[in-house]
Formats: sequence, C-alpha cells, structure tokens
Amino acid sequence: MYYSTDGGLTWTASVVPRAGVLGGQPLVQPSGRVVMPIDTGNEGSLESFVSVNGGVSFTGPNPLATIASHAVTGSLRSGPLPSAEIDGAGKVYVVWQDCRFRSGCTSNDIVMSTSMDGVTWSAVTRVPIGTTSDTQDHFIPGLAVDKSTQGATAHLALTYYFYPQARCARSTCQLDVGFVSSKTGGATWSAATQLAGPMSLTWLPNTTQGRMVGDYISTSYANGLAHGLFAAATKPTSTTSQDCVTATPNCHEALTTNATGLSISTGNEVSSAGDRAIVNPNSQPPVSASPITAR
Repeated sequence: MYYSTDGGLTWTASVVPRAGVLGGQPLVQPSGRVVMPIDTGNEGSLESFVSVNGGVSFTGPNPLATIASHAVTGSLRSGPLPSAEIDGAGKVYVVWQDCRFRSGCTSNDIVMSTSMDGVTWSAVTRVPIGTTSDTQDHFIPGLAVDKSTQGATAHLALTYYFYPQARCARSTCQLDVGFVSSKTGGATWSAATQLAGPMSLTWLPNTTQGRMVGDYISTSYANGLAHGLFAAATKPTSTTSQDCVTATPNCHEALTTNATGLSISTGNEVSSAGDRAIVNPNSQPPVSASPITAR
C-alpha cells in the first residue's frame, strides 16, 4: 500500500502487516478511517485491514468471513473475489460469490456482510436473486452504493454474471449478466433484470485458468443512476469456427455499460431474512482466483 497527500503527485509506502492479498479495495469513511476488505487467496476467507491515520499505517487482518464457493462449470475463470463499497455514513458493504445457502454447494449465490468500523462484521446474508433451490449459478459480482444515501434507506446496485442452468458444459453453458437493486440498505432487493446475454463460453477468450470475462466487475452511481461495467462477448465473425480461440478474425469481447443508467426499483422488494446457511464454509476446500499468474 502507498498513500499520497498531494493529489497523487508523490507517494509514500504505508506500514502494512505481512499478508497474502487478492482483490483489496480501500474505502474511506467520512472520518478519514480507511477500511480495506481483501481475499486471502488460498486460505479461503475474507479479511479486512484498517488505517486510522490516512493510510500511513494499517492494522489487521480482521476476520470478515470464511468462503464456501462452488467451482463454476464450463471452465469459466471465476473466484470469490470481494466487491466492496461504502455509503454516505461510512457503512462498508462487501459482496462475493458463495454456496453456503445451497444444499450440497451445487451453485453460488451472491452474499453480503457489512461493517461500521472494518473490524466487526455482520453475519453473512444472501442477496435473494431467485431461490436457494433454483437452477441458477451467480458469480463475479460488482457492487455500487449511492453515497448520497445511507443506513436503512441506502441505495445499492449489484451487477453480476449468472448461468440460468448451473449444470452445463462448455458447449452448452449460457452466460448472462444480471442486475438487482436495493432501497433498504440491502435488507430487501428488487427482482432481477437481465442486462446482457446469453453468451456462449466459446465466444470468450481463453487463459491459463479458463475462459474469461475478467476477474473484476464494477458498478457505479452517477446522479442517482446505476451503471454496471461488464465484459460482453459476441459470436466470432468467421465462417471457419465459432470458437474465438480458433476463429479468424477471433474474439469480440468489449467492456459494456448501460449508458442511460438504471434507477432504484420502485416495486416491491424481497428479503432473504429467513434463509439459513446449509454448507459449513470451514468444510469447503479453499477456492482461489489468481489474476496475477494467468495470462
């Protein structure tokens, strides 16, 4: 970690604990306190680090949650990297893909934990996209929080990828992009909207860890409207192959956003308050996404 006190012209190394980190996202509370949720990688858990002096030094790690993640089928590169955001009062929201609410860990939901200080974290809750017994698999989330809102009326927006049918093969999997929102600080959520897809996995570029739409996805608020930023692929324009690895010309995958923005849902929202974890995350083999070594 490095910090700057002159708008990024010069940088100074922070004093940080020795730790293995993937996907760190530093968030600054109104008080100036910095909270950075991270994925520990092979340890199969999420932790957080905190700075109370503007990033000069950090303390931690603080346990955030253990991870139970279903390996997405079809050789799609995906892992439980966190997406983190903060509301106007400084409340931190962290989401990731996790199978603890699914019998047998057969597919993923998007789950969430929150904190006011970056040290103590809430129990993990499920974002109620469908039900815990449906056929879908949800993964690679990107969360936004409208910083003009806070607390019980905070506006949240979540963009994510999903398979309508979790049990599929590379040749049959249909990859889609979905969106849900909350006007209650994540206590309840809207019905899902499909933003892109279906895409065939053979349309995606290949890496040493499988077909890829990116390790990270983002959603941001602008003037009260949410904009998801995600990779969307189209069929190769080739008469020789429909696989972008072998087609000439080959892959057509671009970063895409919903340009007009999405407003917060005005309809009824649903809650997952009655859902209980079935899978013990501590019994699951750790799952690691390693964006550093793949190409």
